[in-house]
Amino acid sequence: MNYAGKMTDVVDFGGEADYDNMEWFKEAPPEHLRPRAPTPEPVGTPYVPGSAVIDQNEAFEFALSAAPNVLYARYKQYGQLGVLAWCAEFGELIDNLKELGFAGNMFVSTRTQALKTCEEILKLRLEIEMQIIMLYLSSQVARLRRFLDGERTWDDYPVPSFPLDPNSYK
Repeated sequence: MNYAGKMTDVVDFGGEADYDNMEWFKEAPPEHLRPRAPTPEPVGTPYVPGSAVIDQNEAFEFALSAAPNVLYARYKQYGQLGVLAWCAEFGELIDNLKELGFAGNMFVSTRTQALKTCEEILKLRLEIEMQIIMLYLSSQVARLRRFLDGERTWDDYPVPSFPLDPNSYK
């Protein structure tokens, strides 16, 4: 190994320097060396949403609050295929919510309702035997959750129960 540093021993000139009679920080530093308090950034005009944005958020909140009940009604009426059809409609709702969010017009209350709706959907007791439908439902919920809160990880999704024996399907 090639070392290019100092090759001689350290030279010691004696004891420690005597700083007892020093008066530290007695005088303030010159003005140009003093730290300055951050200047507050100018506050822009507060955002006042238009009536169309307010109406749109209210409509989304209503649709989101009704979504678990609509899903359950479709399940009761049409079974697993009703869940499949509802998932397609829910996908359209998610797409429109994403447009609202990307435009910067989603209210906190709309976001909160959407996250609550996701929880309520997964709490429903749906006897779905076709695992592909359960996976599709879970993926739609996951897609909305990723958009609303991409940092968080959820563990409340249903666990798929695929049969291990391929001969069980005869």
